[in-house]
Amino acid sequence: MRIHSARPTWKAGYANNPLDDGSITGRKVIRVPISKLTKEALKEMGLGEKQIDRCKNFFALGLVCWLYGRPLEPTIEWIQKKFGKNPDVEQSNRKTLIAGHAFGETCELFHSSYQVSKAKLPAGKYRRISGNEAVALGLVAASQLSGKDLFYGSYPITPASDVLHNLSRYKSFNVKTFQAEDEIAAITSALGASFAGDLAVTGTSGPGLALKGEAIGLGVMTELPLVIVDVQRGGPSTGLPTKTEQADLFQAVLGRNGECPVCVIAASSPVDCFYSAIEAGRIAMKFMTPVILLTDGYIANGEEPWSIPKVSDLPKIDISHPTELNGNGSGPVYLPYKRDKNLVRPWAIPGTKGFEHRIGGLEKADGTGNVSYDSNNHEHMIHTRAQKVMNIANDIPEQVVFGPQSGDVLVVGWGGTAGAIRSAVERVQAQGKSVAYTHIKYMHPFPRNIEKVLKSFKQVLVAELNMGQLRYMLRANFLVDCQALNKVQGKPFLIAEIENKINEMLAK
Repeated sequence: MRIHSARPTWKAGYANNPLDDGSITGRKVIRVPISKLTKEALKEMGLGEKQIDRCKNFFALGLVCWLYGRPLEPTIEWIQKKFGKNPDVEQSNRKTLIAGHAFGETCELFHSSYQVSKAKLPAGKYRRISGNEAVALGLVAASQLSGKDLFYGSYPITPASDVLHNLSRYKSFNVKTFQAEDEIAAITSALGASFAGDLAVTGTSGPGLALKGEAIGLGVMTELPLVIVDVQRGGPSTGLPTKTEQADLFQAVLGRNGECPVCVIAASSPVDCFYSAIEAGRIAMKFMTPVILLTDGYIANGEEPWSIPKVSDLPKIDISHPTELNGNGSGPVYLPYKRDKNLVRPWAIPGTKGFEHRIGGLEKADGTGNVSYDSNNHEHMIHTRAQKVMNIANDIPEQVVFGPQSGDVLVVGWGGTAGAIRSAVERVQAQGKSVAYTHIKYMHPFPRNIEKVLKSFKQVLVAELNMGQLRYMLRANFLVDCQALNKVQGKPFLIAEIENKINEMLAK
């Protein structure tokens, strides 16, 4: 179909109009003057040319609905909900949608229409869910599974604000939401709630994560559980607030002063945001550490069907608080930095008799938690905190490879690129070629078998929506000569972009 538009063809990635230069072969091209037909459909409404031009996408949608046998009612309902406060906009979009459908039905240009059958999904109760909704529900689930109240402190920022909006609806589940005056107040209030015994969370996007950096360091020094949700967007600075990007990985893993290690995990889809939020809460409370949960604008605002799980199928999060004091030769005392086998300190709730203690940002003496300026103790604590975070690798699943476990090319991805990478690899696999893919969820520490996975393939391709941050980390840690496929346009990958790069590598 041809959509008449005044926009230059280069905006669609073409130097010339492919409908006119003879480059389209083997296909039947049907030209539809959508701008003209939209104007005709709305001629009685008295709208300006610019207003009419904005409606033509609904003409195209109505035509596509007819072509693929989709009902108009859900779209009409959405139009009414979206534009109901502006009757002229609501009516013009609805009329244009219906006109597009009627054109397909009556124009006799199309010799075929198509029926898209229902997806073959496992039996269960499904609902539509976005990534931000899933993060909110996952955090509520984590609080219920752990028996902890949930505190969410946040400052509004695109595209993370909807997490705050959604959580504010769940007061009956012991959820406390706080819209702070700035990013620093948001995270420090969450740290206070963590000290008091809540599952504490703060949410933001890339610019806000930078502002939270010093307080994340406070969480590392005090060794308090804290989840930081970063819904990534295009940057730097204000950047592209409504576009997607994966450029906060360095900031999440490395972006603080001093030796300041935290756990970082990344969700790969809207549904995975639910389970990743639970996992972030579990790790934070089990290992007494800040955990950064990375999502991005693409999956935060994208939606997919979600099979609502049974509560009994969700992992229980066991939380323990110390009940017995330690002896130090002069009687029982509480040692806030006495560690278990994973180097995790206890989480005592303030006000518990006998467990009174203080913590803060100055360096701690191991065991007692007293302020210490001793150089040897400082180095010991630096290594201890780092090793505690690295011990998380023993508590997470090993990395899984989809496809052959060794071969010519392994495609590596993380975050919201999962769907495009999987589809591209499956296309190449269908051609009988030796290619597999793996998608990394645990960004720091990496799964304990990741080096073995990478070195099982002749070539490794890392596809990510940045200039190569994961590639840099893999090369630095494992000395694997990964190749890169990078895109920083505020848009997700096209399947063809990844497929072409895989075939280019295979041809070598």
